Amino acid sequence: MFTGIIEELGTVSKLEKKDTILVLTISAPKTASKLNLGDSVAIDGACFTATSISEGLFTVEAIPETQERTIVKNYHEGTCVNLELTLTLQKGISGHLVQGHVDGVGTIKSINERSEIEISFPRELSRFIAFKGSITINGVSLTVSKLMDSSLQVSLIPFTLQETNLGKLIVGDPVNLEIDLIARYLERMLDAQDGQAKYNFLKERNLI
Repeated sequence: MFTGIIEELGTVSKLEKKDTILVLTISAPKTASKLNLGDSVAIDGACFTATSISEGLFTVEAIPETQERTIVKNYHEGTCVNLELTLTLQKGISGHLVQGHVDGVGTIKSINERSEIEISFPRELSRFIAFKGSITINGVSLTVSKLMDSSLQVSLIPFTLQETNLGKLIVGDPVNLEIDLIARYLERMLDAQDGQAKYNFLKERNLI
């Protein structure tokens, strides 16, 4: 579990294909110093397992599904990535609860002078995205400031632009998207209620 608050910007220093597995070596002194073998780490919002750790470096492995469903397939040597260690009981939740399970890949449609970024998203995610709701973009916890049929807008402050790789995005770039955890489970609850009106189901449980 993560919070969507980026702790370090790392750099992809090496990529190596072993059969169907893509092995990534990440240069990130701060993160590597806190990792143990087998620990989870979020890379651009996708949860990976640290398979080796050395001075200032750590490696992770991307299976074919991860390569298909995330932006890892677009990485190259020198790619800047957002990093976050797992949530601990001593760590405050400054963002929102993030699982590190990428739900889809979006595309940057526009970036204006006010640092407002419009991102198109897969249509199947539309029912999980709400105006003023939470969204995770490349591992960063953000609030939806505008919502259209097939795209959303977020507004970035200078700190976020400087401390995450969102400040390096250009039109056409792909980004990892994770929907809000509450929306995910609420949809699952409703789908299980065949024959019940969704409105009544929510109202009876004081959810609306």
